[in-house]
Amino acid sequence: MTSDFLIHIVDDEEPVRQSLSFLLAASGWRSRKYASAAEFLDTAENLEDSCLITDLRMSEMNGLDLLRRLRKNGNTLPVIVVTGHGDVLAAVEAMKAGASDFIEKPFSEEVILSTLKRVCAAAQEKSQVRQQRQAARDKLESLSARERQVLDGVVNGLPNKSIAHNLGLSPRTVEVYRATIMTKMQAHSLAELVRMAVEGSDHYAARD
Repeated sequence: MTSDFLIHIVDDEEPVRQSLSFLLAASGWRSRKYASAAEFLDTAENLEDSCLITDLRMSEMNGLDLLRRLRKNGNTLPVIVVTGHGDVLAAVEAMKAGASDFIEKPFSEEVILSTLKRVCAAAQEKSQVRQQRQAARDKLESLSARERQVLDGVVNGLPNKSIAHNLGLSPRTVEVYRATIMTKMQAHSLAELVRMAVEGSDHYAARD
């Protein structure tokens, strides 16, 4: 569930931090507060299943610089940038730098909560897709070279006889390889096998 996400609040104004933290707690979200971007970078630990809400204008490191630092380090956690009315152009730059969304001050409780829910749901979905792809890659790597050759034929829609002819094998041997591949890939159907092959390797990407 998206409410299981930990929300990191970075703002150099304590009343803003306290107010937003209280709102999130009342709505079932966990949060942590930071008085500066530097404090967040120094003390925030595991950022999986997390979302960052950061003010754009802060002393020392601003929200845009924080976002750029995170993306440069390869961190993909969702980031919501809070901006004043006159900072819309800067907020657009934040979106280009990888922000998930931006909210203009003053914002209502409904706006911040609905944005947070949408952004975290999208991040959760992306995370699940990444996990599925990694699982598919791991299973593909468990196949032998010959099993990968047979799988190539299966994904290309070739019947066992054609695969056997191309590889210099008997159709019965190809059947045995296919059964082994299904077991190693933990696929329950041909469609599932093909889906995992496509998910796990660009080699099987659609061709024109």
